Amino acid sequence: MEQQIKVAPYKSGRYIGKVLDNKNDRSLFEVLSVLKHPNQGDLHHPKQVEGVYFHERKALAYREKVWIPNQLLQPYDREIPPYEESLKEAVNALRDELEKMNNDYGKKSLETLAKVVENYSFE
Repeated sequence: MEQQIKVAPYKSGRYIGKVLDNKNDRSLFEVLSVLKHPNQGDLHHPKQVEGVYFHERKALAYREKVWIPNQLLQPYDREIPPYEESLKEAVNALRDELEKMNNDYGKKSLETLAKVVENYSFE
């Protein structure tokens, strides 16, 4: 099977990677780069702080493999940024977005993101 470079959403993040296998309506996707860092908090209650479990969400790791529904995959035909560089850019973009919010969700997300980033090797 020819390897195909695609963009895939996973939870609230977006990634560039390659399709390694197909089964039924899903593809095995290997992460090569990060386009958007996952949001922090409860995906079922977005932007809420009170009365929800506030999840720490880290980005998928380099070469991590996940099954993605085929209909969510999009073609990608540009140069693939190095994983670590793309992760830094995605973290900084999310951080900038959260700082502009100036509300409880933004503050809690920044705190949670800081904990997640401690586990990344670049900071």
